Amino acid sequence: MHPLITSHQNPKIKHVLSLEKPRERSHEQQFMIEGVREITLAHQHGYRIVSLFFCPDIISRQEALGIVRDERLLLPVERTVFSKIAYREGTEGMVAVAEQKQHNLDAVKLSPVPLVLVLEGVEKPGNLGAMLRTADAAHIDAVIVCDPKTDLYNPNVVRSSVGCLFTVQTAVATPEEVMQWLKHNQIQAFVTDLTGAIPYHTADFASSCAIAMGTESTGISDLWREFATARIIIPMRGAIDSLNVSNAAAIIVFEAVRQRGFR
Repeated sequence: MHPLITSHQNPKIKHVLSLEKPRERSHEQQFMIEGVREITLAHQHGYRIVSLFFCPDIISRQEALGIVRDERLLLPVERTVFSKIAYREGTEGMVAVAEQKQHNLDAVKLSPVPLVLVLEGVEKPGNLGAMLRTADAAHIDAVIVCDPKTDLYNPNVVRSSVGCLFTVQTAVATPEEVMQWLKHNQIQAFVTDLTGAIPYHTADFASSCAIAMGTESTGISDLWREFATARIIIPMRGAIDSLNVSNAAAIIVFEAVRQRGFR
């Protein structure tokens, strides 16, 4: 049984805080998870928990042990020290460090009629997390991230996905690799675009397809425009010409699921 951690200078506390930095996450191949639900989902979906910090004033040792079932992983932390490593309300007194997974394209398992979300160069972690949440809610086959501007294990991705980073098949690859993979698996691609596009609800999403979304600032690249089976658009009725990328993804993905009879 580990003793109560009472100092902000404890090496284990310093290690958790270091994982805020992309370079440290990449070097250590570890990342931080906040919250009972998120940690539970990570553990249930095969992520290896390295350590589990818990605040005895908020959650009991027995409750923490009920998640990881390994006493050696449990690190009790005094409340003021715990507040240093917990960055949001609702963590229920628990923060974990876990090992990263490899997100290889060839490891993605597809259903007979796959539906895939492709995200090119998404810049904002909150948007990426929100789209992972949509992907889980719609139960699509996978999310594939091309040329990411933020890493999957950014704390804001983990938080905004509310644990769906762990439940959705996710791959990272170059656009060329993804296009070759789509061709190999006979998956047509629809890309969101403001020009030369058809209304999204008139597209046929019932067969194997991928929906490709571009960056928040510049949209989809010419490479994807040329590759696409069709360009689609969400008709705007107000003064602006587009939605936040995560909102647009939710609308189009659920239209595809609707066309498939919510199977």
